[in-house]
Amino acid sequence: MDRPARHLFERFAAPLLRVSINFGPNLRVRVARMGLNDVSADERDFFEDALSHYVSEGWRKPVAARKYRWDLAILVDPNEPLPPSDKEAIKRFGKAAGKLGINSELISHNDMTRLTQFDALFIRETTAIDHPTYRMASLAEREGLVVMDDPKSILRCCNKVFLHDAFAYSQVPSLKTKVVADASEESLEMLEGMFGYPMVIKLPESSFSLGVFKVDNREALTQRLQDLLTNTALVLVQEFCFTEFDWRIGVLNGKPIYACRYHMARKHWQIYNHGAARSKSGGFDAMPTFEVPTKVLAAAVKACAVVGNGLYGVDLKQRGESVYVIEVNDNPSIDHGVENRYLGDELYMIVMSEFAARLETRGR
Repeated sequence: MDRPARHLFERFAAPLLRVSINFGPNLRVRVARMGLNDVSADERDFFEDALSHYVSEGWRKPVAARKYRWDLAILVDPNEPLPPSDKEAIKRFGKAAGKLGINSELISHNDMTRLTQFDALFIRETTAIDHPTYRMASLAEREGLVVMDDPKSILRCCNKVFLHDAFAYSQVPSLKTKVVADASEESLEMLEGMFGYPMVIKLPESSFSLGVFKVDNREALTQRLQDLLTNTALVLVQEFCFTEFDWRIGVLNGKPIYACRYHMARKHWQIYNHGAARSKSGGFDAMPTFEVPTKVLAAAVKACAVVGNGLYGVDLKQRGESVYVIEVNDNPSIDHGVENRYLGDELYMIVMSEFAARLETRGR
């Protein structure tokens, strides 16, 4: 019963709970608070031991940690195949935090009950709405922690339908896009007249090029729409725009902090080729932001303004003099030796300095 007990305690944190489970046709779970007088003598000994262990483990900090002003939780998933940051980057984030008086500790989504021990939460696990990352971000924000990525950013960036509408409303340059809810003959003809072939189909929630497909004819379009619409109510269809590379601009609190050009995977139209046995991603070029075309930087900053003031990675395409925002990612990739190739350890310091500034402001 360890997992259900942890699950319930994360949602109803109290020293004593009585849980009743009815395994009838409809599973029913009832949770009620208990008082110390409701506990038997034998149970009271067990309770006192458990409470003593919880308090000593959860709240007592080692002497070495007391030299720091703040405590930062870095949320990671050690088993994630494509995490936003590799182990070396996580290690260097921690070193940068220490130089700024921030004690950092790696946590997983099983540590939700410990969030109130920290002053800030830095999410370095791929986020999703129906996912522990969003629940932890929401809890941390309610408890007054400085959170990056904040729950509003996760909600907005994980919903490409929202981004499409927000870009149109705010006049952010983006590729022609249509949201569809069926694969009827009328819809197919409308899409063919609007885009022609090839065209790109996207799930409302996707990352690392997963859930993004190119179709070259009516048969492929019909099949792909029918397959996707069995699991989602809406699908985005977008004009196809091939470029040799995609821009990625890292933006923090409305300011560009790093820039990369990600080249397409070998013999593929995306930077990631998840179906390839080798060479699953193309090369990259990291560069200072002052070498990036002004139009690219301006479009990236404008796109982030519709999301929030956190840490974002903006994907853009450039075709001639035209620039198009593809999407805004709320927890952008920052791998050591890639995104920091130009700035080095300074990139980690920039991110941690933002945490320090927000923590300082919160404490006033």
